[in-house]
Amino acid sequence: MNVRTRFAPSPTGYLHLGGARTALFCWLFARRHKGTFVLRVEDTDRERSTEESVQAILDGMTWLGLDYDEGPYFQTHRYDRYNEVIDQLIESGHAYKCYCSKERLDEMRQLAMAEKRKPRYDGTCRERTDAVAGVDPVIRFKTPLEGKVVIDDLVKGKIEIDNSELDDLVIRRSDGNPTYNLTVVVDDADMQITHVIRGDDHINNTPRQIHIFSAMGVDVPAFAHLPMILGDDGKRMSKRHGAVSVMQYQSEGILPHAMLNYLARLGWSHGDQEIFSEQELLELFALEDCQRSGSVFDKTKLLWVNQQHMASLSEDELGTALAEALEQKSVSSADGPPVATVASVLKERSQSFNEMADQAAIFYQDKVELDEKAAKKQLRPVAQPVLEAIHAKLTATDNWQAESLKAALEETAAELAIGFGKVGQPLRVAITGSGASPDIGDTLALTGKERSLARISAAIEYVKARALVG
Repeated sequence: MNVRTRFAPSPTGYLHLGGARTALFCWLFARRHKGTFVLRVEDTDRERSTEESVQAILDGMTWLGLDYDEGPYFQTHRYDRYNEVIDQLIESGHAYKCYCSKERLDEMRQLAMAEKRKPRYDGTCRERTDAVAGVDPVIRFKTPLEGKVVIDDLVKGKIEIDNSELDDLVIRRSDGNPTYNLTVVVDDADMQITHVIRGDDHINNTPRQIHIFSAMGVDVPAFAHLPMILGDDGKRMSKRHGAVSVMQYQSEGILPHAMLNYLARLGWSHGDQEIFSEQELLELFALEDCQRSGSVFDKTKLLWVNQQHMASLSEDELGTALAEALEQKSVSSADGPPVATVASVLKERSQSFNEMADQAAIFYQDKVELDEKAAKKQLRPVAQPVLEAIHAKLTATDNWQAESLKAALEETAAELAIGFGKVGQPLRVAITGSGASPDIGDTLALTGKERSLARISAAIEYVKARALVG
């Protein structure tokens, strides 16, 4: 069998996490079996579909590296084909024209709800042969009245649905537009899709689609329904849980492969392994290893996964990524230490390149903004002679390397007969503006002599002004 999978998003918004995970699993399955991965844009919702959303989907897939072999195909380009199939279904007795008014359908629905029955079309027009003048009918699919549909789901296992639970669904509206359940089946049949991998919110559609496949006389693909991604309250993830476009994570400094790694583990596992290279995912992914229940999205876990992938990058790769993150923050890396060197120092302290860029910015700026709490604690009048001694010692230091600088600070502490912390902490606030930074020797080396001395002088003036205020 030539395995063929498809990712079929609706262009009514950005590419969200659930859609990205579906695309990933379709891509992995196709690549694992040396098959074909198809991209199909289901844009029949003309009111909500936009070119911007199409581009957002394409951008998200490009960032994640999910390359497709065919497409993108657009459903709005295939209306003639859908109508051809609908006409064939009518001719073969598998579909019919329904002239029931909206008012009658509403009454039918309300009565069913009042009687605590599942609302369903009652089949009034099922055997009707006469037309109603002046009424544009919908086309309904004639669902079998007896029997059941059995789905051997590759993730959920065996699923059985009685046909009595299904009604005669509309496959073309009165305005001539075909509906989702019809278009998706025609596309999957024409594109010879062998495996439909999608979210389990589509399970209710599957028996209806299987009936249409059978009525068309084509092979039914295998189905695999993936559990939903959940928020921390156990409910389907939505905007109120912080669901955003996958491209938002790019802007936050998440590596694309770290996102793929994290998405893969949202519903799939291979023993206790957490970190996977792309090659490992391609070699190990199997639908039978997908879990049947939903997975909770955890931003903290995503950041941890990202940090593991950051740590595996070469110094050059780290530098390139940090330079891009600094540029996004309008920080020029031209005047300062080599970006790759800064990235190597900060990689153990950062979970994303956005966070790394925030920490790195001080090495490329002439001035730093003092954190009020840190300055209040460390830049007190008692720190003035310490900072003045440090300034004098560092002014006389020619070897501006981390080890030499650290030794100079230790000498200062010894000369003042104080602990190293009473030297290092006020200096750290003076240089970085905060009470946290990499090793103080590395911090001074990366900041550079001129900037370091200027910041120490500014901190001394800050202490003096504070003393005058009292």
